[in-house]
Parts: sequence; structure tokens; C-alpha cells
Amino acid sequence: MSENKTKPETASVAAFVEQVPDETRRGDAKALVQLMQKATAEKPTMWGTAIVGFGAYHYRYESGREGAAPLVGFSPRSNACVLYGLLGAEGS
Repeated sequence: MSENKTKPETASVAAFVEQVPDETRRGDAKALVQLMQKATAEKPTMWGTAIVGFGAYHYRYESGREGAAPLVGFSPRSNACVLYGLLGAEGS
């Protein structure tokens, strides 16, 4: 099985947010970091090269593939800001 591309990285979240080209989207990203950090009580972590995530959970599919993903997160893409969230899991 191939390795998951989206995994926690050591890259700086602040540096990633500062390089968002669009000023409005950059401001939104800064606000989302504050909001999600307050809501989750977790520090932001880069997941891959373009997702800012908070917390983590482990998943396993029936096929046997497994990995980790952020509980919540976002990615300030060029056309829109994408939000990620864990819905329907135990305790959510």
C-alpha cells in the first residue's frame, strides 16, 4: 500500500499563512487559525503542504488502509477556503 501524502509536518503554520497571496484569504486564514485553535484547544499543525489542521484521529477502512487526519482544518486554496471537519464519528 502507498503511504499517505497528507500527514503532520514540521513546517511553520505562520509562514504558510503569511505566503497566502490574496490579502483577504490571508486574513481569513489568520482568523481561522485563531478560531479553530480556541475551539479545539489544539495547536495548529501543517498536514501535507497546504492543510492547517488541529488535533488528529486515526482511521481504518475495511480494505485495511489506515492513517491519521486532522479533527478539523482548512486550506486557503486560490479559489476558495476549504474547511475540513470530522462529522459522524464517535464523540462528535
